[in-house]
Amino acid sequence: MHSGPTLLLVLFCAIILIVFLIVKVRVHAFLALTAASFVVGIGSGMPLAQMAAAYEKGVGGTLGFLATIIGLGGILGKMLEESGGAERIAQTLLSALGKERASWAMMLVGFIAGIPVFFEVGFVLLIPLIYVVAKETRINLLYLGVPLAVSLMAVHCMLPPHPAAMAITGMLGADVGKVIMYGLIVALPTAIIAGPLWIKLVCKSEAPDTQQAFLEEHCVDSATRDLPGLGVTLLTILLPLVLMVGKSLATGLPQDSGLASIVAFLGTPLIALSIAVLFAYWALGLRRGLSMPELLVHTQKSFPPLAGILLIIGAGGAFNGILVDSGVGNALSASLTQLNMNPIVLAWLVAGLMHFAVGFGNGSHDQCCGHGDADAGCSSNGQQGNHLHCHRAGAIGWTHVTDSAFWVVKEYLGVSLAEALKKFTSATVLASLVALGLTLLLAQFV
Repeated sequence: MHSGPTLLLVLFCAIILIVFLIVKVRVHAFLALTAASFVVGIGSGMPLAQMAAAYEKGVGGTLGFLATIIGLGGILGKMLEESGGAERIAQTLLSALGKERASWAMMLVGFIAGIPVFFEVGFVLLIPLIYVVAKETRINLLYLGVPLAVSLMAVHCMLPPHPAAMAITGMLGADVGKVIMYGLIVALPTAIIAGPLWIKLVCKSEAPDTQQAFLEEHCVDSATRDLPGLGVTLLTILLPLVLMVGKSLATGLPQDSGLASIVAFLGTPLIALSIAVLFAYWALGLRRGLSMPELLVHTQKSFPPLAGILLIIGAGGAFNGILVDSGVGNALSASLTQLNMNPIVLAWLVAGLMHFAVGFGNGSHDQCCGHGDADAGCSSNGQQGNHLHCHRAGAIGWTHVTDSAFWVVKEYLGVSLAEALKKFTSATVLASLVALGLTLLLAQFV
């Protein structure tokens, strides 16, 4: 086994390789992480058979539980998309707040609609509405799009049942219901400060001269369609969260009672999401005249976009597994713990560095969870929840050219690379800092 400095050099070279392959060669993140995993294994002197076993164990251990959760979440998001539920929420908030507060409306839309859908899906789903509002009001697309993107990312990174938050919740053994409650406390102020408040400071609300031509090319006429009611849409979105939080709130019930067993069963993430999907099939589908064959089509359409996410998360878990088994993770932990840094800040720093290097918030969390001693001091559920949110807070920040989310926002808003870095990347950095501060504050009380 190599010495600590050598192992750290191997890790540094692997990260550089990931960045080079993703940014310069344009290799898919799954392949880049796989290549880096074997670089770490070979560079650290792992036997070939052990390296292959560590890769397989890392993929299986990460995806074993998450695959079902991601699949159910994908179905729920697709039902929300196809039924027009997200559009209903957006229209309601815009009518209530007015076009002059459109940035606040888009932040709230992203926060609510982002609970069951992935970042890219949510942004692409809601971008036509931003185009329509911007065309009618001549408001800058950045003024509307950045608050939407930041709120979607905050929810995506911090709240189960999103796969990244769900995976790290399991890794740290934290209570899902408490993670949701603490996540809401941290994520909403983060979305407000780094969304509408920040964009008001750094961006003019008036549209630039070039925006109208962009909108003429991309904005399609919004055909009126029969949308579901606001109440049933919100119930569909919030149902799994209510069930999972209910499990945590019911811990005071006698553990041997039948009611406690039922609540605990219903609040299990797998069961809660399954119930939500069944409810969505009825409330957003069958009740509105869709047939079972049509629901089958929607379900099948929800799965292909998940393949890349599953592969990236699996490769991230494999990279993490090889870091641990090769001793690189322990070497990194030993170096970081010598800094005598608050473990919450340390978790945030590691996650932020990994996201800056690797990109994609779903993948960067895995490398942060296996660093042994760096995770010390988080034994209670409350501390585990705080530690989790610092991993995820770090994963929000520095969303730039290595992250697919960055390119989605840049291209759909039709802005230059420099503008995207100034307005969107800076907003994610601010969001990360705000979330860190709120988590440190929350740690004083739980």
